[in-house]
Amino acid sequence: MFAKIFFISALVAVSQAGVFELPSAHSYSAPVLAKYAPQQSADYYAPPKYEFNYGVQDPHTGDHKTQHEVREGDVVKGSYTVAEPDGTLRTVHYTADDHNGFNAVVEKSGHPVHPAPAKVAYAAPAAYAAPAAYAAPAHYYHH
Repeated sequence: MFAKIFFISALVAVSQAGVFELPSAHSYSAPVLAKYAPQQSADYYAPPKYEFNYGVQDPHTGDHKTQHEVREGDVVKGSYTVAEPDGTLRTVHYTADDHNGFNAVVEKSGHPVHPAPAKVAYAAPAAYAAPAAYAAPAHYYHH
């Protein structure tokens, strides 16, 4: 019951603040945003333009990577790095445009570290004689 009273009180408070308009008692429509909603204008003919950076450095999982990308119009340029399991760092520099398509240059840096091979104890099998049914036929033996 308390939750219902709280919800109705909050709805009335928001309505009084002018954020929402409550419907009249005879209206069955949902509340609509009031005139205070932000107006957004978009220039749909402007060329796209953005720049972003991203990175993760997690020593617990060993996940290390970064990315940087810039776009101006139809030209995209960027690079990303990834820490490989062998300890090297892979860096990819890329560009993309309508004339040249997608192009990437991959670089590896650092020295790979490989774990030593595991030593497996192997016991030689005991002497084994094939059963008579599987022995080679006598005509294969040269006397």
